[in-house]
Amino acid sequence: MRLIFMGTPEFSVPVLEALVEAGHEIAAVYTQPPRPAGRGKKLRPSPVQARAKALGLVVRHPTSLKGAEEQAAFAALEAEAAVVVAYGLLLPQAILDAPARGCINIHASLLPRWRGAAPIHRAIMAGDQETGVCIMQMEAGLDTGPVLLQEALPIAARETTAELHDRLSALGASLIVTALDRIDALKPTPQPEAGVTYAHKIDKAEARIDWTRPAVELDRIIRGLAPFPGAWTLQDGARIKVLMARPDAGEGQPGEVLDDALRVACGTGALTLERLQRAGSSVQDADVFQRGSPISKGTLLGE
Repeated sequence: MRLIFMGTPEFSVPVLEALVEAGHEIAAVYTQPPRPAGRGKKLRPSPVQARAKALGLVVRHPTSLKGAEEQAAFAALEAEAAVVVAYGLLLPQAILDAPARGCINIHASLLPRWRGAAPIHRAIMAGDQETGVCIMQMEAGLDTGPVLLQEALPIAARETTAELHDRLSALGASLIVTALDRIDALKPTPQPEAGVTYAHKIDKAEARIDWTRPAVELDRIIRGLAPFPGAWTLQDGARIKVLMARPDAGEGQPGEVLDDALRVACGTGALTLERLQRAGSSVQDADVFQRGSPISKGTLLGE
């Protein structure tokens, strides 16, 4: 098929590669514009732009698709379909209607659960036992379109967002190739009205660890926010990211370090911190972290 591909982050890259490998013609790749990054704030292309350039594909990165000129340029590509995965820009109705078969979205949840921007984070933070990928026919609403194909996968007990991200990206790449091969046989299934939840964008404020919460909840939050933006706490006013922990037994004042192995009291139970990062330093396992600038037993984290 002659396709337009629309995506931006690393999650989208395996999908683009799978479409090319399957023999589809990519008329153009749409992605977010380069953004300032690094200490020098130099413009950095998105992961999709970098990969598309390496593949020799035409890349476009408009700041908006609302203008008539951009919409006309999109329609002039005469694509049979547009494949959209984590693109990051609103698609006006004129864009949705331009390809002969419309715009097909790859969404990393089992819709209608976790519509919206952060479905992988939210699934782990909520303690879901499974998630998956839906191939969806796009419409004007936020992830409201009918589902063409879906596949579930279990969420492992200790899985982080980074790990689940990679598994769902690979699943999405495989599933979209299957969906396009079977496009004429697929029946769009409207999403049920029951069970709708929204995966709102992660607010940096919610990444601060509230030690009064139960250890099992904090474990999910820490894994759900790893590696980005990373759950964090304070030690004497200095920020420390906690990227992995495990629920443990223990009692004490919430935030109190109970031993030199970094077992920290929570509202219920305790968490043993396993991977940490001080500002300006690399991520370290707890034993290495404790050999550098150790946190002593009795320290109260969060202040």
